[in-house]
Amino acid sequence: MITIKEDTTLVGVSELRGGIDKILKKAQTGVVVIEKRHKPAAVLMSNEEYEHMKNIVETAEDIVLGYLACERFKGSKEGDYIDIEELLK
Repeated sequence: MITIKEDTTLVGVSELRGGIDKILKKAQTGVVVIEKRHKPAAVLMSNEEYEHMKNIVETAEDIVLGYLACERFKGSKEGDYIDIEELLK
């Protein structure tokens, strides 16, 4: 196990097998990069950090989709839309 930054630790797959408790403890306070044959294979992080990152990505997606919808609406005409009653027939 090698700490490469204050909150990032590298761990080999063989170390993972024998020291899972210690590695999970590290993942609660930072990021653990699991290497296989000296190449990153996976990343461990706390569930709290994962949820936080997931929320950031979802918010960014919403912003981009909102922007695209506004741009599409600006370039549209009345005839581009179908009335809801017409659609439901």
